[in-house]
Amino acid sequence: MPQKELAMDVFGDLRRMNKRQLYYQVLNFAMIVSSALMIWKGLIVITGSESPIVVVLSGSMEPAFHRGDLLFLTNFQEDPIRTGEIVVFKVEGRDIPIVHRVIKIHEKENGNIKFLTKGDNNEVDDRGLYKEGQNWLEKKDVVGRARGFLPYVGMVTIIMNDYPKFKYALLAVMGAYVLLKRES
Repeated sequence: MPQKELAMDVFGDLRRMNKRQLYYQVLNFAMIVSSALMIWKGLIVITGSESPIVVVLSGSMEPAFHRGDLLFLTNFQEDPIRTGEIVVFKVEGRDIPIVHRVIKIHEKENGNIKFLTKGDNNEVDDRGLYKEGQNWLEKKDVVGRARGFLPYVGMVTIIMNDYPKFKYALLAVMGAYVLLKRES
């Protein structure tokens, strides 16, 4: 069915619904969106991480993680950071968090811990990625620590970011489905 006919069919379905059905469908859509937000906020509270789920965006951690793997994170402040642990961190001036392994820890006498990271598939450590003049990361830079993963599930996110028209089309189809779906 051509795109124009499909759009007209969708609007025709909307016109054929009575107000009560339309109200019910809009309310149903709002419940789905609010439920998803509540689940996300609940995961933030349970895991202690501002972003409990992240997608690996590059091959810098291969063979441990591949591009498109979905990572599950925790970030409990009382847990010490250890060498060999995989952390997700944010660097000032960069919007996207980085997933790399802790390779060196520097502990001061007052208990402050600083650490250095490196991607498993990279030749050098991450000092070139940190903000200018920064040689070590601190606990405040950590978004979370990898606790589990699902291979390649995050490819959907990567595809949606690489092809925004696909993302908007998918969202439109899903929204239309929820609004136009009729209860049996």
